[in-house]
Amino acid sequence: MANDSAIYLYCVVKSARRPVVARAPEGLAGATRPEAHDAGRGLWLIAASVPLAQYGPGKLEPHLQDLDWVATTAVAHESVVEHFSRLKNAAAIPAKLFTLFSSIDKAKADIASRRTSIDRVMKRIAGCEEWGLRVTRRIGGADAVPNQPQAAARSGAAFLAARKAARDATAHARAAAAAAAEDGFHALARHARDARAREKRSEPGTNPPILEAAFLVASPSRSAFKGEARRQASACAAAGADLTLSGPWPPYNFVGDPQ
Repeated sequence: MANDSAIYLYCVVKSARRPVVARAPEGLAGATRPEAHDAGRGLWLIAASVPLAQYGPGKLEPHLQDLDWVATTAVAHESVVEHFSRLKNAAAIPAKLFTLFSSIDKAKADIASRRTSIDRVMKRIAGCEEWGLRVTRRIGGADAVPNQPQAAARSGAAFLAARKAARDATAHARAAAAAAAEDGFHALARHARDARAREKRSEPGTNPPILEAAFLVASPSRSAFKGEARRQASACAAAGADLTLSGPWPPYNFVGDPQ
């Protein structure tokens, strides 16, 4: 490899045969097309050469301040990972965005140093796909402050009583939506090999998600899982919440990064 380029790692694939790269997406801007490099005993590194003038030290950092560039690069990375994660009789561990090595030999040595843990992850995710879940509460109804008749508005006691009733109704609606989301999570988890709820975090806006979760689903269980998701979406709707399912994705939430 020339001194003006580096190795960019997309993912590590477990396959008895060399993964076919002919129909793989082009990948990152400025990179060579993805290639499969034999890492021994059925592991293959899906990697490409990238120019140091664009991705090297001191060059990459300014790009990271450009959110549009980062988003475009992430989509290109993801497209390659998704391609190889869908190959028949193969499993893929996605690499973290911007995983770089000075040479393919360095990349192979890094993977070899963690072979035991990588093999363990490969065994767990083999034949599986990731599905995402997001539940949000519907705004309106109990959240709306009721319009009071003019006569009632003139009564301080009536006004306070109405405000308390509105607060109680909102609290009840929130509790019902949260309970439906939790029930949905546990119901879907029964159809998954593994399930992880994301820790709640502060988000801008007035209606942050009640629940965000990821499920590792074996391919033969996909239909049952999606059927359960439809039932839970109806239950959430009845409780004033919207359940959104996304996927299938590479199992990002159920693997350790190869770097």
